[in-house]
Amino acid sequence: MGKLSLKRVLQFIAAGLLLPSFAYAHVGVGEVSGFMHGLTHPTSGLDHVCAMLAVGLWAAQMGGRSVWAVPLTFVGVMALGGALPMLGIGLPFVEQGIVLSVLLLGVLIAAAVRLPLWLSSGMVGLFALWHGHAHIAEMPELASGIGYALGFLLATALLHTIGIASGMSMRWIARERVIHAAGAGIALCGVYLAVA
Repeated sequence: MGKLSLKRVLQFIAAGLLLPSFAYAHVGVGEVSGFMHGLTHPTSGLDHVCAMLAVGLWAAQMGGRSVWAVPLTFVGVMALGGALPMLGIGLPFVEQGIVLSVLLLGVLIAAAVRLPLWLSSGMVGLFALWHGHAHIAEMPELASGIGYALGFLLATALLHTIGIASGMSMRWIARERVIHAAGAGIALCGVYLAVA
């Protein structure tokens, strides 16, 4: 498959930000206090699971330093994104950004796009801001956020690890075609989330 230009990737991101609001809302949904709730929350939504697995899968597909740098960037910046609502700082386009992360990461995997490390890390960092913000914005004001934050950071790291392991085993067992198909499936989940 051919390379996607930086201009095309940026146009895709801009178009995603202009999409209407999505029905897959996060803020104020479900139990959100304590370590166990933080640990289970990222695994309870299709959007989060797809995005977290996609980050690991894309990192494995790119190889090299991306295998550890891209997922670590996501986890670190997600913690920062989670701190924003605690400081009273809002973030625009949270829902659109989360859906866009699933859609765009799926497309990048399906098309086997290999971006420079600084750009791929920056892109997942932007997505991580939205994911982190959504996780903490759901937490009641009186809840203890430390346990919850540690839980969702650990769950995110575990999902990234599963994505990396899956990507590496797909490359070893079945070549790149299976990874491309997985990326297409993730992109379709992004489309589903956008219209659900």
